[in-house]
Amino acid sequence: MEMLFVLILILWAAAELFVAIKVAEAIGVLATVLLLLVTWPLGTWMLRAQGRAAWRRLGAAVAAGRSPGREVLDGALILLGGLLLIVPGFLSDVLGAIALLPPTRALLRGQLARNLQSRFVVQATRFTGASGPYDVDSTATDVDQPQLHG
Repeated sequence: MEMLFVLILILWAAAELFVAIKVAEAIGVLATVLLLLVTWPLGTWMLRAQGRAAWRRLGAAVAAGRSPGREVLDGALILLGGLLLIVPGFLSDVLGAIALLPPTRALLRGQLARNLQSRFVVQATRFTGASGPYDVDSTATDVDQPQLHG
């Protein structure tokens, strides 16, 4: 797993470098560097602004007594999007913008919610108690109360 993570990071850096070179060939080196530098304060500003709004929505959901699942996922996507905008690179900027824009964030949130829900269901069905494995075949039988104490 560790090697896979390192490989992904190396491939990501290579892809970012490739895209930056292609953009520099198209618009010039100075314009490319300026674009990369502008996204840092933009990402910081968007992270603060969107983060505050997400925090308010989370507080409102809790105060209203509803489950704040949507607001928590929004907050996580906003954090991820802001951090991706702060990291230099055009690919990370595009992914950060996708995570920060409300329409695309809603699509990501729905996908993430389904993924997390299916993972939760899989983990819950894998759970085994101390008494042994889960009774998939429904072979368990009820025991009368007097037999338990006798």
